Amino acid sequence: MEKFLISLFILSIGFAPLLASSQKHEEDTFPTSGGELKITFLGHGTLMFTYNNVVIHVDPVSSEADYRQLPKADLVLITHEHFDHCDPEALKIIRKESTIIVGSASCASKVPGLKVLKNGEKYSVYELEIEAVPAYNLLHKRPDGQPFHPRGVGNGYVITFSDKRVYVAGDTENIPEMKNLKNIDIAFLPMNLPYTMTPEMVAEAARWFKPRVLYPYHYGETDTSRLVALLKDVPEIEVRIRKMK
Repeated sequence: MEKFLISLFILSIGFAPLLASSQKHEEDTFPTSGGELKITFLGHGTLMFTYNNVVIHVDPVSSEADYRQLPKADLVLITHEHFDHCDPEALKIIRKESTIIVGSASCASKVPGLKVLKNGEKYSVYELEIEAVPAYNLLHKRPDGQPFHPRGVGNGYVITFSDKRVYVAGDTENIPEMKNLKNIDIAFLPMNLPYTMTPEMVAEAARWFKPRVLYPYHYGETDTSRLVALLKDVPEIEVRIRKMK
């Protein structure tokens, strides 16, 4: 009996990672005039979009998902070089010969073959239009006085899926350039201190460009209910909370 229990214990340890990796991530789907857009919420700042059989990974990071269990990427978008957004090991797993990786210049030393986009530049691929937009800090700074995310280093992205426009902000504060965003259907805005925004800053940004659906992401220990309360009087913005801690 003792040997049986020991064997059972060993087997349970062996299977534990497999069981954990098979856990299903939250998903939302949106209709577009060109087909269904599926968004998979992997965690923190990491997302996956599926559209017309094209798989798009955003800031893939090994700690947020078992990429051996996920489809390989046709397209990868990387916002900036920080370890929780640019992970060469995750890229090795999801990359195939035809994978296109788009990112800020700050990622070039980590990602061979990177297609660099600067703020304001656009790139069309797989019938998608991708625009790199600014992402930076104005207020929150390191002890040496440098911003956590300096202007011009990182990207946010506006991705156009037929008649739907998705804004993935990257690591940023509520910067003035957000006032220029138009016709955003779905927005991902970061909400954790000291690196990005408070709920108040996210709410202010959302009021500027009024996305139809707003997801706070990359939110750490921030109380997401605070954002819901701040925007309760803006019925045109639906705030959705997903597991993006």
